[in-house]
Amino acid sequence: MAREKIKRFLRNETDIKIVGECADGRETVTALESLAPDLLFLDIQMPEMNGFEVLEAASPDEMPAVIFVTAYDKYALQAFEFHALDYLLKPYDAARFQACLARAKAQVQGRKHNRLDERLEHLLRNFKPEQKPLERIVLKSGGRVFFLRTEEIDWIEAHGNYLRLHANGEAHLLRETMAKITSKLDPEKFLRIHRSALVNIERIKELQPLFSGDYTVLLRNGTELTLSRTYRDNLSKLFDRSS
Repeated sequence: MAREKIKRFLRNETDIKIVGECADGRETVTALESLAPDLLFLDIQMPEMNGFEVLEAASPDEMPAVIFVTAYDKYALQAFEFHALDYLLKPYDAARFQACLARAKAQVQGRKHNRLDERLEHLLRNFKPEQKPLERIVLKSGGRVFFLRTEEIDWIEAHGNYLRLHANGEAHLLRETMAKITSKLDPEKFLRIHRSALVNIERIKELQPLFSGDYTVLLRNGTELTLSRTYRDNLSKLFDRSS
């Protein structure tokens, strides 16, 4: 009879669909998991499990907005301790039911919007477009266009508004900034050693400390570069690779 009364009051609510009805507490726990309703009208005194036991057994992730329906006002305080949205004390009339239902609709809609906002925020916070390290660089020289594989590069130096790429015993000019090329190259393979120098880690033969805190970087082809104190922390990349 109690469930029939609720269904009668909901009959003309076009934005509400009754997805399930349960006769006892155990059925309710199962239904919450399988149906995932937005709103639950829950009696407190039921066979098998009471309303509070139902909420304790239900998964927090599947918890809908809850309106307790009971003939005993002594449970009111405990109901709100379980974060119930409202408390319908039997016998209640249509006006009381409608007021309770309006509050429930507002909370359900707000919860949906908040959940959507949280999901969007999480998505934006964690979304990082997958950007593969640059593998080839397009170069133009003397009317020719050719490709240079980044693994062939020994080191790169700033040269005015250009970069000079040293590879295979030759130097090629590229109109690019040092910061931009550093962000495009694989950080596991290229090491920034100076504000105007970037080196292929595989080409490093030796590091020689200097009194100033700088290092001389000796490449396998005999080139000597300087690792300045500003970029000294980048040495950890070399040590990590060798450990």
